[in-house]
Amino acid sequence: MSGLPCARHLLSATAALALTLWLAPGSHADEPVDVELVLAVDVSLSMSAEELEIQRHGYAAALTHDNVLQAIADGAYGKIAVTYVEWAGTGWQHVIVPWTVIASRADAERVVAQLSAQPPNSARRTSISGALEFGSDLFAESGYQGTKRVIDISGDGPNNQGAPVNLVRDGVVSQGIVINGLPLMTRGGFSGVYDVNDLDRYYSDCVIGGAGAFMIPVNDWTQFPEAIRRKLVLELAGPASPYWVAEEADHPPVELAQDKPAADCQVGEKMWRNRNWMPDSR
Repeated sequence: MSGLPCARHLLSATAALALTLWLAPGSHADEPVDVELVLAVDVSLSMSAEELEIQRHGYAAALTHDNVLQAIADGAYGKIAVTYVEWAGTGWQHVIVPWTVIASRADAERVVAQLSAQPPNSARRTSISGALEFGSDLFAESGYQGTKRVIDISGDGPNNQGAPVNLVRDGVVSQGIVINGLPLMTRGGFSGVYDVNDLDRYYSDCVIGGAGAFMIPVNDWTQFPEAIRRKLVLELAGPASPYWVAEEADHPPVELAQDKPAADCQVGEKMWRNRNWMPDSR
C-alpha cells in the first residue's frame, strides 16, 4: 500500500499537466473566431509622413465602416481577431495593435483608438519576406482559433532585403495561411528610384497565395480608403458570398493569385545590388 500516495501524486501531476496544456495558446481553449487577420503595413522610408498618416486613417475608417462591421456580424461566430503591424527592413516589425477581438462597433473603435494613439514611424529597406515571416509567427501566440488565417500585406515596392519573397510566401501558405496584397503604385514618398512599373503583377505572382488569395492595386492615394474597406469586406466574406458578387458588380474585378509566376520575384534585390548613388531608402 505504500505505493498508493505516489500513484495519487502521479495522477494529480498528470491531470495538472493536461489542464495546463488545455489552457495553453494553440490549445482547445483558444477562443473561436471567424478570421484571424494580420494587417501588415509598409512604413519604409519611401513613404512620406503624409502617406503614413493616410494609411493609418484608411485602416481606421475601414475597420469602423458599416459594410465591414456587417461582414463580421454575418460570420458563423460574428467576430474576428485582428492585429496591426508596421514593417520595413528585415528586423523592423512593430506590433501597433496586439491581437484584439472585433465583434461590434465599440470593439472596432477601441482598435482605432490604439491605432491612433501614436504617430507612425518609418525605417530603411523593404523586406516583404521578413513581414510575412513575422506575421505567420503571430498566429501561434494569438490565443484565438480562426476558421481562416489571413495576412493582409500592403507595400509600395518589391522585396529588397531578407529571404526571397516567393519562397517565404510558399512556406507561409503551406501552413494554411492566406496572403492577400495591396500594392501601392502611388509614386510618392522619399524616393521613387526603386519603383517597379508592374508592382501589381509582382504582388500577384510573388507575394499573395493560398486558397482564394487576391490583391487590389492602389493607383492613387485617393483610392486607398475605399480599397482597404473593400479588401476587408472580401477577406471577411469570401468569394462565395453575396458581398463578393456585389463588389465585383460595382468595381473592377480583383486579381486572384496565379498558378505560375510571370514576374521577376528577385527584381527588388537586383535593383538594390545595382544601386550606385541611390539614396538608402527602401
